[in-house]
Amino acid sequence: MNRKIADIEWLRGVSILFVVIFHARPVLIPWPEPLWDHIAVNYVDFMSGVDIFLAVSGFVIARTLLPQLAAAHDATGFLRIALAFWVRRAWRLLPAAWLWLAIILVCAAIFNRSGAFQSFHTNFEATLAAMLSIANYRFGISWFRFDYGASTPYWSLSLEEQFYAALPFAAYVLRRRLAWVLILLLAAVFCLPPTFMVRVFRIHPIILGVLLAMASHSPAWALTEPRFMRNRLAAGLTQFGLLAAIAAVSPFDQRITAMPFDVIAVLSALLVLIAAHDRDYLCGQGTLRRVMLWLGSRSYAIYLSHDPSFFATREIWFRWGGGLPPRPDKLFLATALLLIFAGAELTYRLVERPCRRHGARIATAMLAAPSNPAPESPA
Repeated sequence: MNRKIADIEWLRGVSILFVVIFHARPVLIPWPEPLWDHIAVNYVDFMSGVDIFLAVSGFVIARTLLPQLAAAHDATGFLRIALAFWVRRAWRLLPAAWLWLAIILVCAAIFNRSGAFQSFHTNFEATLAAMLSIANYRFGISWFRFDYGASTPYWSLSLEEQFYAALPFAAYVLRRRLAWVLILLLAAVFCLPPTFMVRVFRIHPIILGVLLAMASHSPAWALTEPRFMRNRLAAGLTQFGLLAAIAAVSPFDQRITAMPFDVIAVLSALLVLIAAHDRDYLCGQGTLRRVMLWLGSRSYAIYLSHDPSFFATREIWFRWGGGLPPRPDKLFLATALLLIFAGAELTYRLVERPCRRHGARIATAMLAAPSNPAPESPA
């Protein structure tokens, strides 16, 4: 159950590309770009990369965690499994996340002559919100009211932590009724109006990912396999069609549907369903596969590093490049990409991977420890 699925890693790679492209305007490119803005407002945008991430996360977490919790026969066993899960997740996510929060604070204090990072006070508040896992709430109330800071991507990390803090309790208490409660919750969320606060608390894709994980243990799961995608042309067209539909529904001013996040969540879940069968329906072969799987494995590190790298690029050019270029200059873009991928690779190798392994060892030891150790013999 812990083995990585190549198609899932591919989806992570696609998602992070969506996110980086979406944030490039206006985080990296703040000057007017009429053509880009026209396309993003009226035709396609890439803000929904996060929704694909969330659907993937719900599936990956639930396919391992829920069977473990189902095997817990008492409260002690449940607590050990839940604590091991939270410990593993904390070591997997927090060291890298807090490292980049510290980098942002340092840059806001001493590398911010252009003001690209916004004020130190603003980033200090954003850092506290991220560390307390309430960044999505702060992001929601800051919209068009006050500056958020340079760590806006942390809203989705807070949303995940809130959901996964509650999921083990819900799974243990509800047991076999969990799926029905999640379906009812999903129906209630689908009925909410598409306000900005709903946007930053959108759990639609996570719930769908969890439901897919639960369905994958059913004998009927094999019936959901898209066997027609064994044809490479059909597979490519299907993937392109789903991603294009997600991008087309994403622009803020689109009038295709009144509930864009609902549609995006369902389309994201369809991609995860295809990937979950582990048949390489999404990722092909050759160089592109290797590149996308590399992006997928580093997607979390790229997610953390890309916005600070964008701001740092603006500061570098403000100080030593004679100001921002009047249009997306190749060297300017190359600077941003170099900072993103260098920062992500170093984070992945030196922080994320070692800490993840350490957390896994702690969690494994917690699960392996005897529930009722034998009393010591009297001296």
